Amino acid sequence: MSNFFRQEVDAAVDALLLQQIILYPTDTVWGLGCDAELPRVIDRLYALKKRPPGKPCLILVADEQMFARYAAVVPANLPELLAAETRPTTYVVPASSQVAPSLQAPDGTIGLRISQDEFTHKIVRRLGHGLVATSANFSGEPAAAMYKEVSPELVRAVDYVANWRQDDTKSAAPSRVVRVEADGTLTVLRD
Repeated sequence: MSNFFRQEVDAAVDALLLQQIILYPTDTVWGLGCDAELPRVIDRLYALKKRPPGKPCLILVADEQMFARYAAVVPANLPELLAAETRPTTYVVPASSQVAPSLQAPDGTIGLRISQDEFTHKIVRRLGHGLVATSANFSGEPAAAMYKEVSPELVRAVDYVANWRQDDTKSAAPSRVVRVEADGTLTVLRD
């Protein structure tokens, strides 16, 4: 791990600890994020993105233990589901009391994803709890797969922009989204 990589992780975590909104690369598209346990900052992120209330954002977590912190029901087969992943997958599960109401869907669920991207994973691990993740675009506009696709207006509006993978030319797709049913089976919501 290079010094530059460590410095960028540290800078992103410092911004999050200062209750700021960051723009950063994820294991899928570029994202906007903030500390998942600070409702006031989450509300600010929704306003910045012009996202309507009631439209949930997902939470990136570092591991199964952190997943359990935000899920009211953890699938018994979660280790097997994670081991079988072939691409980034967001799991829709009932939200725990740790999840801000604004991050929940109207049915009380939340999307959780264990980040496979080293940069994002290190940020979440160092932060010590969930990181809100929503695509880096204004509501209703296309997601930014690469940094060069992020609106300059949005870049100026956030508190911190990660200087990591800004030169990527390979486009990434949004995550697969699956709902975990009570019996542990999966219903694909987005493939």
